[in-house]
Amino acid sequence: MSIDKLSQDRFDEMLRQTLKGHSEPVPADFTNRMLRQIIEAQERKILARVVLQERLALAGCIIFSGIVIVAATVFPDIVAAVFRGIATSVTQQGEALTNRIPQTIRAFSSEWQFYTVLGGVLGFAIYSFVELLLGNDLTIA
Repeated sequence: MSIDKLSQDRFDEMLRQTLKGHSEPVPADFTNRMLRQIIEAQERKILARVVLQERLALAGCIIFSGIVIVAATVFPDIVAAVFRGIATSVTQQGEALTNRIPQTIRAFSSEWQFYTVLGGVLGFAIYSFVELLLGNDLTIA
């Protein structure tokens, strides 16, 4: 039984018990209207939460950008030193990577069958994981 059907049955029973002593006639679609209003209220609550999260994210981006601008204006030497350190680290990592490329090519050329199978298994694992998370929503556009 679906959740909507269970909710509707429970609501019908509560309504029936409440209206036992009531003498005015109740419209035939009263239950459906009430359930629709409840569902719409829940949807509005969810939408309000999403809007709040988006606003908080936007405010965070604006505040972080402001802090970066103020830091770059007030402490330009410190910001320049930090960026120089980051650039130096990236450059050193790039040089280390270029030194490893010939070794990687030699290792791959001697074991290419193993790496091909490993890549296929890894690709299948990633595909399966994405399929598990997204389910039927997995479409290639």
